[in-house]
Amino acid sequence: MTIQLNTDKNLTIHQEYEEKIKNEINEGLGIFDDLITRLEVHLSDENGSKEGLDDKRCLLEARVSGREPVAVSSLGNSYDLALHGAITKLKSKLETIVGKLKAR
Repeated sequence: MTIQLNTDKNLTIHQEYEEKIKNEINEGLGIFDDLITRLEVHLSDENGSKEGLDDKRCLLEARVSGREPVAVSSLGNSYDLALHGAITKLKSKLETIVGKLKAR
């Protein structure tokens, strides 16, 4: 699974944080490694430099072999919380897809 990280202009990701993100994704979605060809991670701050609750957004777009891409997003007070929420949502969607594939 190839992981591509994208950010908006309000965020600069350092190498250590990028590795942390990739490790968390691999831990949460590693069981779908043979199903996902590419995973795009989009991190953004919904209201720029202003303060706000749940203003950090994580959008995960999984390119699933032989199917349409699957996208989920989550908001949180930090990028870590938004990432964790998006991983949980994507895991649930992928479990549904795998269940449907096995039913055939």
